[in-house]
Amino acid sequence: MGGYAALRRALSAIATVAVVAATAIGQAGALPPDTVPLRLITFGDLHGNLLPPQEPRSEVVRSDGQSVPAGGAAYLAAYVEQLRGQADDSLLYAVGDSWGSSPIESAMFHDEPTIEFLGDLDVTAAALGNHEFDNGFAELQRLRDGGCHPEDGCRFTESYEGAKFPFLGANVTNVDGAPAALPFDISYVDGIPVGAIGVLPRNTPEYIRSDAIEDLHFGDEIEAVNRTADALDALGVRSIILLYKGDIAAGNGTDPCSLDSGRAKEVTTTVSPLVDLIVTSDGDGQFNCSYPDPAGRQRTVLQGASHGRILSVADLTIDRATRDVVRDRTVSFNQVITHDITPDPRTEEFVARVADRSSDTAAQEVGRIAADITRDQSPSGESSLGNLVADAQLAATAPLGAQIALTNPGGLRGDLHFDDSGVVTYGEAYGVQPFGNLLQILELTGAQVTAVLEQQFQTDAAGAAHERILAPSHNLHYTLDRLAPAGHRIRDITLSGAPLDPETTYSVAVNDYLAGGSDGFTVFTEARSRVGAGEELAALTTFLSRPTPTRPPATDRIRVH
Repeated sequence: MGGYAALRRALSAIATVAVVAATAIGQAGALPPDTVPLRLITFGDLHGNLLPPQEPRSEVVRSDGQSVPAGGAAYLAAYVEQLRGQADDSLLYAVGDSWGSSPIESAMFHDEPTIEFLGDLDVTAAALGNHEFDNGFAELQRLRDGGCHPEDGCRFTESYEGAKFPFLGANVTNVDGAPAALPFDISYVDGIPVGAIGVLPRNTPEYIRSDAIEDLHFGDEIEAVNRTADALDALGVRSIILLYKGDIAAGNGTDPCSLDSGRAKEVTTTVSPLVDLIVTSDGDGQFNCSYPDPAGRQRTVLQGASHGRILSVADLTIDRATRDVVRDRTVSFNQVITHDITPDPRTEEFVARVADRSSDTAAQEVGRIAADITRDQSPSGESSLGNLVADAQLAATAPLGAQIALTNPGGLRGDLHFDDSGVVTYGEAYGVQPFGNLLQILELTGAQVTAVLEQQFQTDAAGAAHERILAPSHNLHYTLDRLAPAGHRIRDITLSGAPLDPETTYSVAVNDYLAGGSDGFTVFTEARSRVGAGEELAALTTFLSRPTPTRPPATDRIRVH
């Protein structure tokens, strides 16, 4: 289907089918008082990892405390097949960020290989995450509906037919209020309807380039879930699961299921009691918890590890008479995708073909390093990799007048690891900066630069404080005082040894993600002017290509008071 008219027709068709089915069930007379078992299998944050992920996400710690290699599409497919074979009926869902920030073997083909893999897995539906919007809504629609890329054409196959599964986002609408994605999916298990709702956090726009979603609105996720659950209930769907691209559990380290305060507790305890199970997806944390819903009934909440390393499984029991989940009979667990199982041969062949198609490009040498350059943070919040990228961006933009460079640590997705040769390949550099962001040079006053640095200290919608320390180029130094009052935590800023003048205008290089005010750095949007300055990945590879192997920059640009 293509366009919003088709989307509305699809929603109408789903509703019609559900009403007919619900009516038929109601007219069938007294149903026997038996139950229907259903196995739900889910995974999230795959990020296009068809090959087993590399450090630092190459392993998972099992319940016995042993760290084991995990992940990879061929092993994931084998476990899915095994888990399906153990149940009479099963449904498989992806819980957001299935692609985006992907390794080069998927990304260089615009993630079409990942979508083909998910289709071959027979994914029932995929909830949307923020990374599915990385390249804009038009590209997301193309990946859903089919058609060759408007600039690169069809590079992976002669034609691209689109996804074989629906994309879910109940709280995503366009400017006129029409849904930008299907709010729910309905599947039938032995004649009983099962509904799945997909939502993203309401602050999702903070994590996407503003130009990529300029015509979209992300509403309150709790309101969207409750509204959609009511609609499903009205259609006769009593068994409902939520696929939430966000982190619900707020574990404190000793108790991964602790819920003390904040948005985590709000979502978990206030989402409609019509929802029988919640599966979340956000990063590396895994958990298997149970919390009371607003009606006081216990409800399972599951999350597995990212990058295809864990499948979350819930065995549900559905009462045939009420068509609802018997919650106290739910059994749930997280299955690590270990490598001690025979990989699925068909998927293994597919992944090998994809990797081979991308290998020449990925293996190209772009430079050399003298030691590991990583995202490991110092007490100031700096990292050697962040400082390297900031230096590379300043070097690339200085000929165009840039005086300072700042980069966001969330844009760094992999590390540069030293081996005997010291060689850095294009694939490894791409793994550091896979987003295709462009650089911009902004004109900001010294006072605005200070205000940007103050915005590194933020408070989320639930009132929780957190930091996002930007990596500064080598010529920018300042003192950070975490205990000072808000608005006074940054002082003694110098540029090339001279104090930063609040009244002077400076040229600051950032990527377009930051330039649009993402990650809470709204002051960047106040820039007097902006000039395009090339691609951030090109800046990194050029910087690494210097004759002398690149050493890890010192993390001494921010002094901690």
